[in-house]
Amino acid sequence: MLLDPVVGWDLGGAHVKAASVNVNGAVQQVIQRPCPLWRGLPQLRITLRSMLEDMQIDRASHAVTMTGELVDIFPDRTHGVRELLGVMVQQFGETPLLVYAGRNGFVSAEAVAAQAEQVASANWLAAATLVANRMSEGLYIDVGSTTTDMLSFSHGEVNACGFTDHARLTQDELIYTGVIRTPVMAITDRAASAGRWTGLMAEQFATTADVYRLTGDLPAYADMLPSADGGDKTEAASARRLARMLGVDMGLATEQDAADNDDWVRVAEYIAECQLMRLRTACETHLSRGVFGVSAPLVGAGIGRFLVRALAIRLQRPFVDFGTFFPPEPLAGGAAIADCAPAVAIALLASNEFAGGQGKSYHRVGAGAE
Repeated sequence: MLLDPVVGWDLGGAHVKAASVNVNGAVQQVIQRPCPLWRGLPQLRITLRSMLEDMQIDRASHAVTMTGELVDIFPDRTHGVRELLGVMVQQFGETPLLVYAGRNGFVSAEAVAAQAEQVASANWLAAATLVANRMSEGLYIDVGSTTTDMLSFSHGEVNACGFTDHARLTQDELIYTGVIRTPVMAITDRAASAGRWTGLMAEQFATTADVYRLTGDLPAYADMLPSADGGDKTEAASARRLARMLGVDMGLATEQDAADNDDWVRVAEYIAECQLMRLRTACETHLSRGVFGVSAPLVGAGIGRFLVRALAIRLQRPFVDFGTFFPPEPLAGGAAIADCAPAVAIALLASNEFAGGQGKSYHRVGAGAE
């Protein structure tokens, strides 16, 4: 049974994303809200209710994918999948609900218990599948708040080599770096300041959100989570947190003092370059496999897709924004389509599934896949 619209949900450990599409496959709303799931399942219930109120949707068909099963309130991923799905069933049990199980496509909520491993952290496959169905070849890169997904595709197929987090980490298909939550200490162990290289403290005093506030790259609407110290999310406060990583106490510097301090902006730019080089290194893994041509584009998604654009320039390849696959129509919800690519993909793929379609749900498995 298909109720219009179809809402795709992407349950993360720090954010929940949703996208609605109508019966004709047109994206109507894209919305993202913070959800600190590590504080407990009530956070998810509160976030879902708030999002449904904002979306003004009474009855719909729903489809879900997730990565939030990884948070450490759960003893393992299997328990996480079951607990998260339990919340979704409580919320949507009276309406059609499908769960994305990666290579196995969509399954019913009742079938998830036996397929928890396939359901866990499969959101990347939905988005990459949608891209592979719309372009002949390229490298899909989704840079989010916490992680980066990187998948090559060719001949309409996703060339995935891993399907668990562990396997994907070994294949440079999952890179644990993002543009908001990643601690600065996870990107580099030193930076130059005041004429000398200084080791960074192994403390979570600053995150990449501070870095990209100072460089001016972080979209304000995507900056939803509290800062590392719970303080202001201004340039002055970001500079103060970054300085603390180098053992420098800026005290109560004013906004103007920090804005005029080119040195801390330069430190932020260096850290951003280190992160970009980590992604460049991962790109080289995929380029070396020779599964797509020299002119194949990089397809960028996620709130950090500005880094994908920068990579495309470095690699002298075209850049394609995930959002360009869709008509440039005004959307409700406040987020861009490319910000929430897996949620959009889940909604579209599920719409086909609800309607009884036989669209591609997965494709070729690369050598050594797990």
